[in-house]
Amino acid sequence: MNIGLLGCGVVGGGIMDFCTERTDLHVTKVLVRRERPELGERAVTDIGAITGDDDIGIVIEVMGGLHPAYEYICQALRSGKHVVTANKAVISAFYPELTRLAAENGVALRCTAAVGGGIPWLTNLERCKRLDAICEIGGIMNGTTNFIMDAMHAAPVSFPAILKQAQELGYAEADPSADIDGDDVRRKLTISANVAFDALIREEDIPMFGIRTVTDGDIRTFQKHGFVCKLLATAKAAEGGVCAYIEPTLVDGHELEAAVPKNFNLITYCGEKIGRHSFFGQGAGRYPTAFNAVEDCLDILAGKSGFYTDVMQPTAVRNGDEAHPYYVRTACPDEFLRSITVERWAEGVVTACVSVEEMLRWSREQLKKDPACFVAGIR
Repeated sequence: MNIGLLGCGVVGGGIMDFCTERTDLHVTKVLVRRERPELGERAVTDIGAITGDDDIGIVIEVMGGLHPAYEYICQALRSGKHVVTANKAVISAFYPELTRLAAENGVALRCTAAVGGGIPWLTNLERCKRLDAICEIGGIMNGTTNFIMDAMHAAPVSFPAILKQAQELGYAEADPSADIDGDDVRRKLTISANVAFDALIREEDIPMFGIRTVTDGDIRTFQKHGFVCKLLATAKAAEGGVCAYIEPTLVDGHELEAAVPKNFNLITYCGEKIGRHSFFGQGAGRYPTAFNAVEDCLDILAGKSGFYTDVMQPTAVRNGDEAHPYYVRTACPDEFLRSITVERWAEGVVTACVSVEEMLRWSREQLKKDPACFVAGIR
């Protein structure tokens, strides 16, 4: 099958490498923004050259960003072409529009590489749902934050210092906000929760707290009490909706999540009958991400159609019934925090069980008063 490739950077180059080794997938046109002489006649600058080409059956989008990626994907779907994308931002933001457009035009929309990079997460979530009901999903969904947290547990190092190292190694962007504040994880959790629970929840409705304000002192305190801190995403079926949130979480040092090293991911679903299945691997990178994009193409070639779910019910995010203790470090404790404090840990305190909804709402407001405040759930 002939492929039109939108973008030929790190991941796009990996896709071309994989396809070059095969006889059933051919990248015949590549949309570029600047001159790429090495691509020869395959390089085009007009999306119409790809969407208007009847010989192209699949369009792979690896440009990134919301625009013009969204418009290009829509144009490809309307042209009757299957679409494969690694773009978590565009799928999360335009989930109902894109899935509906794919269904209306009878083509596949696949985005396995958008959640978990090289981990076959969405495809296995889809397979599990054929036989079992999903109770809960979540885990470590961002390699940059895991690299930072892993390094801070391995040796005394400040957050700014290890962030700089992550940027030098290419694990973090020049502006790391999407990673360290949780936006990247939230996009992945939105897509995953919608697939897992046949839902239609909005990215902006999922509360989050990132790792920007964690200190090496916090880490030493956690280790003293036998905990490891990881940025975890969680979504589970709840009464009248879906419980979904992202927060730094203290896990027992013997748990699987505690052992995830460097920039790796560990994503889990729990089924009613099958129990826990966890998927470990590289969450980003040239070949891991390209691998799942090309695997999506092979699934389409084998007759796979549609999206990972056909049901999309508008669903509320409800975190009021989910409760656990929290670690809180702030220079400005208020009456609410004092009323729920049960123990002091060095510079921070540990609370009684508090609902996720209440605690993350309080945390957002507390950051306005104390920008250095840090909060972590205790599992």
